[in-house]
Amino acid sequence: MALITKKKIPFRINNQLRKYLMKYNREFPLPIQYEDLKRFENTISLYDKKGNDTLWETVFYSPSEIEEIYEALKTIYADLKTDGDEKVIKHLTVDRVDICSYGNTQPFRIRIVNRVNDNFDYFYIKRADASRVYGLELEHILSPNRISYITNRETLIEEHIAGIPGDQFFKSNLTAPDLNPIRLAKEFIKFNERCFVQLLGDMHSSNFVIVTTPDFEETYYRIRAIDFDQQSYEAKRSVYMPQYFKQNNPLIELGMKYMTPESVKQYQYEERALMSGRLRVESQRTYDLMDVMAKDEISLPENIDQLRKELADFYGDKKFLKCKTMGEIVWTSLELVMMH
Repeated sequence: MALITKKKIPFRINNQLRKYLMKYNREFPLPIQYEDLKRFENTISLYDKKGNDTLWETVFYSPSEIEEIYEALKTIYADLKTDGDEKVIKHLTVDRVDICSYGNTQPFRIRIVNRVNDNFDYFYIKRADASRVYGLELEHILSPNRISYITNRETLIEEHIAGIPGDQFFKSNLTAPDLNPIRLAKEFIKFNERCFVQLLGDMHSSNFVIVTTPDFEETYYRIRAIDFDQQSYEAKRSVYMPQYFKQNNPLIELGMKYMTPESVKQYQYEERALMSGRLRVESQRTYDLMDVMAKDEISLPENIDQLRKELADFYGDKKFLKCKTMGEIVWTSLELVMMH
C-alpha cells in the first residue's frame, strides 16, 4: 500500500527553470499575484447542490479593491485561454473567488462566467512550486493531454481540468448501465504506467478525474491527473504507482475481474510505446527540461537514495544507482522508455 506520512517541502523556481519557462512561453507578467488575493476581508463556506460542505470557502474583498482585483483576474484568464487577447474580457465576469483553506498549498479557484451565453469556467491561482511545474511540463510532454499554465515570480496559474473526480465516479458511476468496465480498467493501467514513468506521486482517487466520451457504440474513458504537487519527491516506488493506493481499489477490482496478466502487459507496453513517440516528437523540449531538472534540488537526499535503489532493483538496471538527484532519476526512467 502507498502511504505518504510527511508534508512535502515546497521548492522555489530557480533561475534555470525560469529561463526554460520563458523559452517555452510559460512565463508571463501578471497584473496580480497569489499574495494579493489573500487580502480578503471575510469568507463563507461553499456547499454543493446537495448541501454538502465542499471544504472550499468563498472569499470577499473590500469594495475599494474588488473592481481592480476582478479586472486583473479577467486579464489572467485571457492570458491563459486566448494568448492574451483581451477582446474577450468585455464578455466575462468574475462570479466567485474560492480558497481551499484545508489544503497544504491553499489554492484560489476563480469562477469565470461568459455573459453572452452563461457558460462558465474555472482556473486556479497557487503559490509557485518547482515540483508542480516539473509535473505539469512532464504531463504536457508525456500524456495525451495538453496542459495550459502560466508562471510569474511566486505565482502559478493553472487551467481547470474538467472531469468527474475519481472518488465521486466510484460512488455514482461504477454501477451505471452504460459502464464499459474493460475500457475503464484498460485506461487505469495506462494511467498507472504514465505516472510511474514520470514519477508523479500521490495519484489516489481525489487527485485525478475521469473524463467520459460517449461514442456511437461505446463509452471511452481518460484518466487525468489534477494535482502535480508530488512530482518526484517521495522515496517509495509504490507512491508513484496508483495501483497501490487503497482509495483506487474499485479500479483495481475491475482490473482483476476483466484483465488477464497478458492483457495488462500488452497495455503497459502500448502506453510506453506511445510515450516513446511523444518523447521523440518533443525531444528538444524534453532535453531542455531534463537538463534543468537534473541539476535542481527538489527532494531530500534520503528520498533520492531510497528511490534509486528501489528502481534499480525493480528494473534490474544499475544506472539508477548513479543518479544524484530526482531529476536524474526521472531522466533515467525516460531513457528506458526511449529504448522501448
